[in-house]
Amino acid sequence: MPNYCVNKNAQSNGDHEVHDLASTKGCLPTSTNRQDLGYHANCQPAVQAARGYYTDVDGCAHCVPACHTS
Repeated sequence: MPNYCVNKNAQSNGDHEVHDLASTKGCLPTSTNRQDLGYHANCQPAVQAARGYYTDVDGCAHCVPACHTS
């Protein structure tokens, strides 16, 4: 089961990106900029968990493409 985090820093469009911590694609935020979301069966519940911290959330295009919308 993947372990997810959300970037504490928003992108220029205001979105906070959800990442799979197992990613080797070079897209993970620095450890100090990660809000842990825990383990989830897939990205949908991870994105939902991130919405508990931030209003504007999106999946990373590189490591969570199934939940990337913008």
